[in-house]
Amino acid sequence: MTISVGLDLGTSAVKAVALSADGVVLARARHGYPTARPEPGAAEQDLADWWRAVGAVLRELAAAAPAERWTAIGLAAMLPTLVALDERNEPTAPAITWEDARGEPAAAQLRARVGGAELYRRTGQWVDGRYLLPMAAALADRAPEAGGRTRTVAGAKDYLFHRLTGELLTDPSTAAGYGCYLLTDGTWEQAWSDGRALPAVRSATAARPLHDAAAAELGIPAGVPIVLGAGDSVLGALAAGAVRPGDTAYLCGTSTAVLGMRAEAVLDDAHRYLLTPTIDDGWAAEADLLATGSALAWLAGLFELPGGAAELAELAYRADEPAWPAFLPYLGPGEQGALWDPDLRGALLGLHLGHGRAELGRALLTGIVLESVRCVDLVGGDGAVFAAGRMLCRPFAQDLADATGRPVCFDPDEPAHSALGAALLAARAVGLDVAAPAAGRVHVEPRADRAARWADLFDRHEHLRQRVGHIGSEASDDR
Repeated sequence: MTISVGLDLGTSAVKAVALSADGVVLARARHGYPTARPEPGAAEQDLADWWRAVGAVLRELAAAAPAERWTAIGLAAMLPTLVALDERNEPTAPAITWEDARGEPAAAQLRARVGGAELYRRTGQWVDGRYLLPMAAALADRAPEAGGRTRTVAGAKDYLFHRLTGELLTDPSTAAGYGCYLLTDGTWEQAWSDGRALPAVRSATAARPLHDAAAAELGIPAGVPIVLGAGDSVLGALAAGAVRPGDTAYLCGTSTAVLGMRAEAVLDDAHRYLLTPTIDDGWAAEADLLATGSALAWLAGLFELPGGAAELAELAYRADEPAWPAFLPYLGPGEQGALWDPDLRGALLGLHLGHGRAELGRALLTGIVLESVRCVDLVGGDGAVFAAGRMLCRPFAQDLADATGRPVCFDPDEPAHSALGAALLAARAVGLDVAAPAAGRVHVEPRADRAARWADLFDRHEHLRQRVGHIGSEASDDR
């Protein structure tokens, strides 16, 4: 039996999947790590925690699916997440994750220097403070010693690939998160990097052998091919089944990515979506909601629910519809979906003494669905929405179908879609034709009699966003 392995370095945990040649998931593993928030807007992680988690999940997989049968290990990771490296490719600071909001002043300077519209035209990205170049510039400003030792800017997956193989590379989908990867010819605009080096760009299927030192640390055989892989959203779409032009992927984890698959690189005149390279020389129009799973986990934590977000959702869908208030779900803060606005703030309106955990949970879930409608409509497509992620209970999928007017197809039993996509890519890289598991997928049809109610909810949502969505932000006095 040949086995391909997928490894996803996510926002809260490393997830791993072992997949047989006939598309059966043989084993899964997950190992979490903390995020430090030492000051407002900060989101940092210890790279030693990543490495310990990688070792833990690979050893757990090997116990269930023998490592001597592994044909390749494919990689996925959260993005953009910065790893600043010195001249020996050793980290100079903790990793700065995409949740970190401290890079916006540096991003504003880059947009002023190059022009925001010009950046979007050349990169397909509306570059804000969550891209790697502004993150690196902000690091240098607040930590001059670490900034002074930084020679190379790398993404989370790039660093993991280097740790496993000894070679620092990136792929096109991850390169898009740097802020200087050019759409037209797939190269870097080095002039925007302030003299910092950037990894060489290779295909997502590029592979290098696991080197001896890493193999000894991890307890798996040396030489197994490590496949460079891609961004978590791109590989999540592959696992969910959104692979044809016109398909839409809806991928929810800590954040939610909505991707409309395209055959050609077509920009939006109002830069409302990103343009992300996919693994098959195609493109995805992408809109990312910053706080979805993280917002539900936060609210469940406030309520001290031992079952976390899943228990909150179970309570929420018992709430009577007329009872819940309105929740603007911009807890990131800011938004990168169809609304590209770092100054948006969350708000809860219409509260009364009769509201409890169920009503507040349902209000938050409804706010997330309404922002999802905006994103699904924007990225295009007219067929089913292929969804994946831990937030996808059947009632939420039904709400999403009713609100968008599109069927929703999802697998409620697959918690690690990006890791599964990485395993599928690993198999492809070594010449195996392995299909994504489809037996457990559920198809939810929209209910026509619910369309008017969701339209009314969206109108209320928009009215409140325009009136109070910037309260508490630095920009609120000017609006």
